[in-house]
Amino acid sequence: MIKVLIVDDDAMVRAGLSMILGGAGDLEIVGEAGDGSEVAQKAAEHRPDVVLMDIRMPGVDGLTATEALRRTATPPEVIVLTTFHADAQVLRALRAGAAGFLLKDIAPGDLVQAIRKVAAGEPILSPVVTRQLITHVSDGGAGERTQRAAKLLSRLSEREREVALAVGQGKSNAEIGRTLYMSVPTVKAHVSRILTKLGLNNRVQVALLVYDAGS
Repeated sequence: MIKVLIVDDDAMVRAGLSMILGGAGDLEIVGEAGDGSEVAQKAAEHRPDVVLMDIRMPGVDGLTATEALRRTATPPEVIVLTTFHADAQVLRALRAGAAGFLLKDIAPGDLVQAIRKVAAGEPILSPVVTRQLITHVSDGGAGERTQRAAKLLSRLSEREREVALAVGQGKSNAEIGRTLYMSVPTVKAHVSRILTKLGLNNRVQVALLVYDAGS
C-alpha cells in the first residue's frame, strides 16, 4: 500500500481527494492537514510515502512546509497540487525537493497514476509546468546560477554526467539503460551516486541543475 497524506486548507478539497484516492486499491489515506504548520507532526505520526501539498494556506504555506519536510531524516515524496502555477512557485517547489507539481484540474485517474509514479521514484510534472521549465531554460540561467550548476556537474564522472543529462531529458531508468547500454540496476546506482555527489534530493533537482548549466 502507498500511504498518502493530504494537505489542503479547504475541507471540501480534502474530502474530494480522499474520495478519489480511496477508490484505488493500492492507496491508503493515512492523514490530513489543514495548514503547513501541521505537516511535520502529521508526517512523523503517519509516515506517509507521498504527501499531496497545497501551496496557499492561511498559516504556513505549502512551499515552506515542503522545504521543512524534505530536510527531515526520512522525508516522504511531495507532490504539490494547486490551482496556481506561477514560475516562481514552480521553481521554488522543485528546488525544495518536491517530486511533482500538478494542477488541481488533473483527471482523477491521472492523479492516482502520478502518486504511483512518484512513490516509485519517478518525478511527475503537468504539461504547463514542463513548458515553464523549458522557458526557464531558454531564458538562460545566466550568471552565478549557471556557473554554480556547471561547477557541480563537473564533480561527476563522464558516465555519471551522461546519466544526469538523460535524467534532465526526463528519461526513465529503463529508457536511460537502453540509450546508454546499461542495466536498470546500474542506472539506479549511478543516479544514487549523482544525488550523493551533488547533494540533491531527487531526479527533479538533477534535471533543474542540468537546465541551469545549459547542458
